[in-house]
Amino acid sequence: MKDLGKLLLILAVGIALTSCVSSRRFNRLNTEHNQLRTDFQESQMLLTRCNTNVVNLEDRLAEARKNNENLRTTLNNLQNSLDLSLTQGTQSNVNIARLVDEINASNRFIQHLVQAKNRSDSLNLVMVTNLTRSLTREEMQGLDIQVLRGVVYISLADNMLFDSGSFEIRNQAGETLSKIAKIILDYREYSVLVEGNTDDVPISRTNIRNNWDLSVLRGSSVVQALQNNYGVDPKRLTAAGRGEYNPIASNNTPDGRARNRRTQIIITPELNQFLELIEQAPSSTF
Repeated sequence: MKDLGKLLLILAVGIALTSCVSSRRFNRLNTEHNQLRTDFQESQMLLTRCNTNVVNLEDRLAEARKNNENLRTTLNNLQNSLDLSLTQGTQSNVNIARLVDEINASNRFIQHLVQAKNRSDSLNLVMVTNLTRSLTREEMQGLDIQVLRGVVYISLADNMLFDSGSFEIRNQAGETLSKIAKIILDYREYSVLVEGNTDDVPISRTNIRNNWDLSVLRGSSVVQALQNNYGVDPKRLTAAGRGEYNPIASNNTPDGRARNRRTQIIITPELNQFLELIEQAPSSTF
């Protein structure tokens, strides 16, 4: 009877240990699954932004291809006219030669657009890679960052930095500005433009005349905070304001006005840094 009790006790302990190990393994795998899904979603968002940046080049490429097709149609029509009227052969030959030259020029232009598009994609990839060097994925959350033609655009809603109608930076803005400063400091000698933007609602403050004043003062406040609190070289910084005249949404709705009230930080490479980016970007083969 005692042996049976010991056996039952050993079996119960074995089952409990097996359940514990399986539960731990499940939790670990579930955590890894959630992290992989989060990384995938962030990668998809980043890819969408990069794809958006080349829409203009794709439109120009489509227009050039359409023009090329029109030229080919014209060439065929002229060739038919030549067959029907040998008396106009000399002039037609001149026109054909001219159209052939235009087609060749059009083809070269298309080739140039394709190369420019691929080069733009490559530059954007380099800049995005550099961004991940500055901040982790977790740190980049909450920041609206776009990369377009080798330039980094960071857009911050006004309530992330300022109280309504004020140009004094809020105490709670320190965490956001520290992230911005890490990016700016990591880009070494790149130029930084801090640009304030407002909605079209007139401001009524005794020390601020209008939205022009408010936008410039906000840009200046951010520039001085980056210099004084985070050690950014002031020679790299420029403060600017565009008032209500650079909207990204309609001012007819509260949501649109909220989107227009923003501070935009634009990090631009100088010519020598831009050439370095071109050297880093992989060349395309056609």
